Amino acid sequence: MSQRHFLRERHESHFRILPRFFQILHGRRHSRNNPHQICSDEIMHQDIIPLYAADIQDQLKKQFAYLSGGRGGDGCPVITFPDYPAFSEIPEKEFQNVLTYLTSIPSLRDAGIGFILVIDRRQDKWTSVKASILRIAASFPGNLQLVLVLRPTGFFHRALSDIAFKFGKDEFKMKVPIIILGSVSELQGYIDKTQLTEDLGGTLDYCHNRWLSRRTAIEGFAQKVKQTAQILQSFGTELAETELPNDVQSTSSLLATHTEKKDKMKEDIKVAVEQGDDILGSITKPVTENPEYKLNQDQLDNQTTVERLLAQLHETETAFDEFWIKHQQKLEQCLRLRNFEQNFREVKAALDIVSERLSAFTDVGNSRSHVEHILKDLANFEEKSCETVAKARLLASEGDAFIQSNHYAVDSIIPKCTELHHLCDAFTTETERRRNHLSKSLELHDLLEKSMKWCDEGIYLLASQPVDKCQSQDGAESALQEIEKFLDTGAGNKIKELNKIYREYAHILSEDLKDHVQKVFQKQESMEEMFQKRQISLKKLAAKQTRPVQPVAPRPEAFVKSPCTSPGLQREYVPNSESSALRRVNYRRGKSEMTDLHQSRGGSTMDDEENLAVLRQHVINELIETERAYVEELLCVLEGYAAEMDNPLMAHLISPELQNKKDILFGNMEEIYHFHNRIFLRELENYVEYPELVGRCFLDQMEDFQIYEKYCQNKPRSESLWRQFSDSVFFQECQRKLDHKLSLDSYLLKPVQRITKYQLLLKEMLKYSKNCEGAEDLQEALTSILGILKAVNDSMHQIAITGYDGNLNELGKLLMQGSFNVWTDHKKGHAKVKDLARFKPMQRHLFLHEKAVLFCKKREENGEGYEKAPSYSYKHSLNMAAVGITENVKGDAKKFEIWYNAREEVYIIQAPTPEVKTTWVNEIRKVLTSQLQACREASQHRTLEQTQSLPLPLPASSCASPSRNHIRNTKKMEEKKADLTSLEGYVTTVAPKYPEKGKGWAKPSHSLDASEENDGWSSAEEPLNSSDAEEEGGGGGEMKLTPGKYTVVTDYEKGVSEEFTVKSGDLVQLIREGEDGLWYVKNLSTGREGWIPANNVLMLIGNSKSAQSLSSSESGTASSTLSTSSSCSDSCNVSSTSFSDIKG
Repeated sequence: MSQRHFLRERHESHFRILPRFFQILHGRRHSRNNPHQICSDEIMHQDIIPLYAADIQDQLKKQFAYLSGGRGGDGCPVITFPDYPAFSEIPEKEFQNVLTYLTSIPSLRDAGIGFILVIDRRQDKWTSVKASILRIAASFPGNLQLVLVLRPTGFFHRALSDIAFKFGKDEFKMKVPIIILGSVSELQGYIDKTQLTEDLGGTLDYCHNRWLSRRTAIEGFAQKVKQTAQILQSFGTELAETELPNDVQSTSSLLATHTEKKDKMKEDIKVAVEQGDDILGSITKPVTENPEYKLNQDQLDNQTTVERLLAQLHETETAFDEFWIKHQQKLEQCLRLRNFEQNFREVKAALDIVSERLSAFTDVGNSRSHVEHILKDLANFEEKSCETVAKARLLASEGDAFIQSNHYAVDSIIPKCTELHHLCDAFTTETERRRNHLSKSLELHDLLEKSMKWCDEGIYLLASQPVDKCQSQDGAESALQEIEKFLDTGAGNKIKELNKIYREYAHILSEDLKDHVQKVFQKQESMEEMFQKRQISLKKLAAKQTRPVQPVAPRPEAFVKSPCTSPGLQREYVPNSESSALRRVNYRRGKSEMTDLHQSRGGSTMDDEENLAVLRQHVINELIETERAYVEELLCVLEGYAAEMDNPLMAHLISPELQNKKDILFGNMEEIYHFHNRIFLRELENYVEYPELVGRCFLDQMEDFQIYEKYCQNKPRSESLWRQFSDSVFFQECQRKLDHKLSLDSYLLKPVQRITKYQLLLKEMLKYSKNCEGAEDLQEALTSILGILKAVNDSMHQIAITGYDGNLNELGKLLMQGSFNVWTDHKKGHAKVKDLARFKPMQRHLFLHEKAVLFCKKREENGEGYEKAPSYSYKHSLNMAAVGITENVKGDAKKFEIWYNAREEVYIIQAPTPEVKTTWVNEIRKVLTSQLQACREASQHRTLEQTQSLPLPLPASSCASPSRNHIRNTKKMEEKKADLTSLEGYVTTVAPKYPEKGKGWAKPSHSLDASEENDGWSSAEEPLNSSDAEEEGGGGGEMKLTPGKYTVVTDYEKGVSEEFTVKSGDLVQLIREGEDGLWYVKNLSTGREGWIPANNVLMLIGNSKSAQSLSSSESGTASSTLSTSSSCSDSCNVSSTSFSDIKG
């Protein structure tokens, strides 16, 4: 049924009900004054404005006229004008209102007969009587039946009234008789005593105030009924003319609004009925109290009026209820329709989404595990979609129920139900079809893996047969039986007809899968060919031999391993996890057996290489297989957890504190996934036939492996966040949908586990490929992976450093880190502090960078996982540009020295083991050597420039001598450098320029408390260094000058250049030695330069050591010394800033 048709029917049904409703409202309404008169517009459509007792209440209270309820003999209403002294003073308007109101109260029938007027003037004068009669005659609005006047009781006035009435009767202008009565008894001759009030000698019970109150109540009730009828009429019209909304919210709001108005109408009707019942009860109260009590006619009329009003009110309410039921039913049907339409739109959109997602399940998988993963995804998807399909079917059933119940909008509902049924059936059919395809794919991969497993077992069988035993007839027969027995197992494992496979699985065979099937079949054929060749060989050996042959195995050391080539047998990975586990067991057992075999006997080179090829194949299979599993696990986490955090349907399960924390929780896992899925896995698969060359694959992608450092650095934050929200409903729901037995944190650990797995696999591959062409690449790849692991481990410690103000990245690459015992032996320091802590070492964690070494205090943390990892409080740092080392400290092979600024600060370092000490000393030596080399190159370049520009106090013929001397000195230095390898100690020189203050490294921490200082500082005697002048001089000889920086101990003003002067405490630099024993010296304090005789130089510097020389001492009493020129320090722009300046 169309909407327009529905609206037309709705209006027609409304107007079928409304006539009866309005008839009740307008018809059969009784006049408030005449309970017997039927007048359809007495209440609703009166031409004149009626008077109500409430309007003239004050006028009626004067009681100059009242309607007592008495009746004459023929039922004429009696109006009484009691004695009222101020009758003449009543305003004409009030007089007219009262008479008009009183005459309107009786019914039209009684009023038509005429009224009887009783004018009581017994206490008045005749003149007043005459005026009253004339006024009444002139103003009375109704018909008169009879006028009865009680004349004055005074003698004079009674006589006067008789005479005046006889002769002036015509003056009254009344068409009815006027009877002058002399007493109440005479009045009772005209009106029965029971119809007269007590003041007129009757027995009629009349109270003017009670009458006035009752009249006011009845008229108020009639007005209430009228208003209620009008409101119901207006509301009914509104309901009939209301257009139905087109949405759920508006329809629901309209229904609520109309219901609220209806309830208010019902409440008003209820109040009106209670009001009418109260009035009716007050009228009938005398009869209730006294059954013999007789109501007068006015009381009976009032009772009838109220009863009819109540009946009319009940009938109106009933008609309205019938109308409301129809209207409410239409609105509720409309609301259900709008809900159905809205739900249809939502369900239709949801079905479109799941259908679109279902269409994405086109991949049939490239391995058994892949197919199982897709089937699992399909099952999860079907489970998620089940709710949507169930909603669609439920909605279709709801629509069918509407159709069965003859809903007004059947024409609109039927197409929607049909579409829902079609979509649900199509989704179910397509899901089943996809599942069947994947099941066939799984069946095919099972067959392929059985064939692969059978081939691998066959290859292993061939590789594991002992060559020496096969040389005998019995051994050959035994081996032949093993082969035949194995070949018998191929009936249920190998592919028999390739074309049959193509036909049976044609609907799922993609190009890649078809190629895979072909490779497996080729591998199977190759393996069978190998068996045939082995069988032929064994059959020849099993034949009866003419003489016994004693096989002699060559000695193990006599093996000649020829370079390995890629085996001709085509190999393919087996992605099944169970097969992989079996192969790992097999090749490990095979390795053990082969190791024993090599120890007990020899074999041919070809057989040995064949065995190694099998083992290499197992390793590459495991590498590729685990790589695929790793990629699938990463994808599962990213789709099942990370993507769900952005899913609006799951947003209600995520706590506000967890929102926008996806990057913290998962780090750069997505970057890792894309690298492995798009690049590394595909590259690995290219080496499946050449496993010994896989090292090149690692080397080509080594830079990309740096992304793991970022992931591991974020891991503490990720694990901390996981512990806070591990009980979240969101994670539990994701785990349930993925059907994971392990929680998310186990999968977040996968990248850390994977990067450590590679070095194990590379070690295995290298073990079986030592003489192959890819061995060097494998070794380099293994070294690189181990370097990455070390860098990752070091970075995990580095990010735990706290309190460092600068940027750690500016210190260069982190080379080493570790914990040591540290003693200090400084030239400067508080003697008392040194004495207190002479023997107590500080526990320090050192971080060696390219440009600085950091001293930190390790602080253990309480907590779990990464939160339990230690943190490192930064204490101070040493610029590598001013660092020297002493490799050996007397008395302890685990100790070495790091000293700073010409031993102004000395740190005695005790390593955990001698090996750790050696590693650190070698690494520091590398740093200092690289700095020395850089300085030498810069120094040579600068010296060449200065040679041409410096003033020389020699003749022109000798200008070239300094350069020759410098070249000669340089050669000597190079020779000394060449001899470094024969020395236990190591001497280094200045490194490149310090970083600018505040830019290179942070200020050292001086916030040590007293206990820390007492624990860390030592006042041990400064150990003798190989750079002492005594040792350099060869036992007290003259000190030999070398280029470098020195501190002046006495003033000097006698240079060759008159401008060159130095003072005690200045820092000078010996740049180079010239002719005739002169040295070119630069005062670093003033910036001036000049030539000074060598003897004067020795006097100036005394026993001062070069600020840039580094030395080493042997652990014994003897020591070797090597000093190098530090002239490169100026060419390298080394700042002369002291260590105290650096710290400041």
